[in-house]
Amino acid sequence: MSQWPTPFYDELIVPLLHRMPNLEKLALYIAVEQITFLDGNNLKKDIINYLPRLNKFIFNVRLFDPLPNLTHLLSNEEIQHSFTGLEDNQVICYVDYFIKRRSAQCHFYSYPYTLRYYDNITNSFRGGLFKCVNQVSLFDDRPFEYEFFIRIAQSFPLMKDLSVINLTGQQKANDNNEHFSIIEYLHLNELNLSDVDDDYVEQFLINTKTCLLNNVRLYVTYQSLKSVTHNFTRDSTRVNCAKVCVLYVCGNFEISERLSKYFPHTEILRFM
Repeated sequence: MSQWPTPFYDELIVPLLHRMPNLEKLALYIAVEQITFLDGNNLKKDIINYLPRLNKFIFNVRLFDPLPNLTHLLSNEEIQHSFTGLEDNQVICYVDYFIKRRSAQCHFYSYPYTLRYYDNITNSFRGGLFKCVNQVSLFDDRPFEYEFFIRIAQSFPLMKDLSVINLTGQQKANDNNEHFSIIEYLHLNELNLSDVDDDYVEQFLINTKTCLLNNVRLYVTYQSLKSVTHNFTRDSTRVNCAKVCVLYVCGNFEISERLSKYFPHTEILRFM
C-alpha cells in the first residue's frame, strides 16, 4: 500500500504480481504517476489474467498524469465502462482534468471502501458513505461550494482530519445560505486551511455555516485569519474560533493583544 505515486507500475508492480500465480486474494492500494491512464482493461490484462486462482480482488488505484493528451480527454463514462466484466466488485471511478496545470488524475476503487484515508477529493465526488475513513483531503482548481461541504460531512461521518487546497474563491460566497442547514463536523479535530482562498476560511469559521467540535487544531495563514475575522473583531467567527485549542499560523506576525483575546484559551504557534 502506498499513498505516494510511483512511476514504476509497468517495471516493478506488474512483474511482481506475475510471480504470484497462486494468489487467491489481492488487495492493491497504489498511486501511479505516468503519462497514460490505467483503467479496468489494464487490471484485466496486466493482473487478473495472470492470477487464475484469484477469487477476491479489492483495489484502490489513483493515477496522476502530469502532461495528459489534451486532444483526447477520456470521459468518466469511458473509463467506467472499461470495468465491465468485474462484476464481483462495485467499482467507483472519477477522472479530473486540470487544464491550466496541464495535469490530470483518475481514481478508481472497489466499493465498499476500506481505507482510513481518502485523498485529493475534487468536485467530481458524488458522495456515498465511508465509515472507515477518518483522514480526508480536498483539492481542486474549481470552487468548492456550500453544497459540496454538506456532501463531504455526510459522506465521512467519522472524519477527524481534513485538509483543503483550493485557491479559487466560491461563486456563492456572499449567499447567506439560509436554505441550507449548518454543517456539523462531529469528530473533526484537525483542520488545515493554510493553502486556500479566504472564502474557505470563512466557510469553516462563520458559525451560521459551520459548527466545529471543541478542541480543534487549526492551520491557517495569518493574512487569511486577519481578513476573515475583520482584524479579530468579527462576532460571527468568534464562536468557532473559541473552539480552537491549538492555532498554527503561517506568516510574519506578532501575537498581538487583540489576537490573544480573540483566542483566549488557544495555544498559538507559528509554522512555515
